[in-house]
Amino acid sequence: MHSDTAAASRIWDAIVIGGGHNGLVAAAYLAKAGRDVLLLERRPIVGGACVTEEIVPGFKFSRAAYVNSLFRPTIIRDLRLKEHGFRMLPRNPSSFTPLLDGRSLLLGRSAAQNHESIARFSKRDADAFPEYEQLLTRLADFVEPLLDQPPIDPLARGTSWVSTLWPLTKATWRALRLGRDLYSLLEVMSAPARKILDRWFESEPLRATLATDAIIGAMVSPSVPGSGYVLFHHVMGETDGNRGVWGYVEGGMGRLSEAIRSAAEAHGAQVRTNAEVAEITVRRGQAAGVLLADGTELRARQVLSGADPYTTFIRLLPAEHLPDDFRGRLASLDVSSGVTKINVAIDRLPDFTALPGSTPGPQHRGTIHLCQSVEEIEAGYVEALAGQPSSRPIVEMTIPSSLDTTLAPPGQHVASLFVQYTPYKLTEGSWDDPGRKDAFADRVFSVVEEFAPGFTESIIERDVLSPLDLERVFNLTGGNIFHGAMSLDQLYFLRPAPGWSHYHTPIRGLYLCGSGAHPGGGVLGAPGRNAALIALRAADA
Repeated sequence: MHSDTAAASRIWDAIVIGGGHNGLVAAAYLAKAGRDVLLLERRPIVGGACVTEEIVPGFKFSRAAYVNSLFRPTIIRDLRLKEHGFRMLPRNPSSFTPLLDGRSLLLGRSAAQNHESIARFSKRDADAFPEYEQLLTRLADFVEPLLDQPPIDPLARGTSWVSTLWPLTKATWRALRLGRDLYSLLEVMSAPARKILDRWFESEPLRATLATDAIIGAMVSPSVPGSGYVLFHHVMGETDGNRGVWGYVEGGMGRLSEAIRSAAEAHGAQVRTNAEVAEITVRRGQAAGVLLADGTELRARQVLSGADPYTTFIRLLPAEHLPDDFRGRLASLDVSSGVTKINVAIDRLPDFTALPGSTPGPQHRGTIHLCQSVEEIEAGYVEALAGQPSSRPIVEMTIPSSLDTTLAPPGQHVASLFVQYTPYKLTEGSWDDPGRKDAFADRVFSVVEEFAPGFTESIIERDVLSPLDLERVFNLTGGNIFHGAMSLDQLYFLRPAPGWSHYHTPIRGLYLCGSGAHPGGGVLGAPGRNAALIALRAADA
């Protein structure tokens, strides 16, 4: 990075801490508005957890985040990301659930095919599934506009009853127009996912497949209140205008981050990698810039942090600059994680007993759910609460190279295994213990073997990221991929703390622009965009 005298004496309009996708989006919007912007990234590459890394020569992995749907269409349009190399590869079918008895469940975009697949297990469920999807679509139509704006909160800094009167009136009118769906919305936001799914469906393969969306990335089970929202959060979004369709980013998730970086730099933003921020500097209650780990001090009129709230307010800010109650609340945020991410290079595709085939087929293109029942999920969660990795891990596997041939050598593939539950703190020992991670990975592979014999023999190389590794590599406190639990007490105007939902912080000129702010985790980009617009409005006031 550059640390010459001119750079150190310069006063930037804004410095953005962290080159994750949200930080990049914030920098791009600020630069697009004509601001003099510097983005600082600790790692050698940008993207945060939204990266592509060639861990094994010739194999490109979406090392952390691995599929996309939630990224906001308005950002794609505003930043013209397709002109900067961003391209989606829609998946169809969206999911494949093999069973040990040789049957399987395929779900995709075809209503007729979904009905046929589900009817093998329950005619009643096959008839109910379209109605379930239509309900979630109606609820998503109501909720999604709320993602692209700050929460309606008259008590938040920078707002008032007058300024929120029209948004509140508009939202109330839209809520009333939901009719009886309003009750369903309230249930989805607060109830256990299991309660919802048990009422809609009777077949275990369908319930288990859908239940995994209620726990993905979260230290909850489907029986925990609020898991219904995690379920709902993962069915929103679109791919190229197709509602609810998840896809792969061509070239891996890092291609999205690189496209945002390209757009930001095209508007004049400067991006520096290998630039670790050690402290946010404050003078007379105002953010003044940052101090880098190498001792360089950089000054700015505004600072936007894409780091998680704990890192931003506890690690980067001296305690004397924050009110005790605010600091105490942020220090006690729920950042628990139950996730391990395993990336593998394989010399052939898995050959599933339930749907054989060694060439790319429908069983390889979507998310592969290796879970037989909701009870399996519940049992794994109980073990994790006791500080023990699940004895039978819940595995979601994707093979993006089945659609994107740029990711691996001909005939070979990359696979991502998103695995739960693995607690950050273990009752006995640590994830740093010799052989601990490999032993758990072998346990995961043994589950895959039950459905696709020969999978372990196909592995060329593995990359195992425990919650502790997710924290160290990607600076995710507790290994939490959402920058904090997506529970009801940490959402909307309570995210990251009551009264501070509009990206402002107790430090004037300091803004939170990462997933720890509304609307939360996942590859959305909305926190970065929303925070940038708030910062621009404050600078112009």
